[in-house]
Amino acid sequence: MNPTDPDAVIAAARAWLGTPYHDQASLRGVGCDCLGLARGVWRDVVGTEPQAIPPYSRDWGETGLREVLADGARGMMIEIPVAQIGPGTLVLFRMAPRAIAKHVGILTAPDRFIHAYDRLGVIEEALTTTWARKIAFAFRFPPTTPFSGKT
Repeated sequence: MNPTDPDAVIAAARAWLGTPYHDQASLRGVGCDCLGLARGVWRDVVGTEPQAIPPYSRDWGETGLREVLADGARGMMIEIPVAQIGPGTLVLFRMAPRAIAKHVGILTAPDRFIHAYDRLGVIEEALTTTWARKIAFAFRFPPTTPFSGKT
């Protein structure tokens, strides 16, 4: 399966810049959190979301045996090794040692990414060494299909 064009993913993500932060929302220009940003980009480049997202905790220190975001992404996206990330890649960050990965961003360049951050909203910033060390999983958006709502 070939991934969606990275330029299309980046353009869709940049369209969300300036959207205010709002926990568990996903409405461009109105409000979203990091997962809501990823969901919105999915709708823009792939099509209809394949499943409803259940309520979730915004606690970045949450621990557990199951990587809920990564497991969900594996069923819909193309997982790649973190060493192969590049523009257009969706990355999941593990924000605290031993915590599950709970923050989402989309790379726009090898050293930049877009994400939704509390109090700042959707921003594009440098993928510093500190951020890069926190990347736990990486995924590419799948191609659109005749059944996805996008053609």
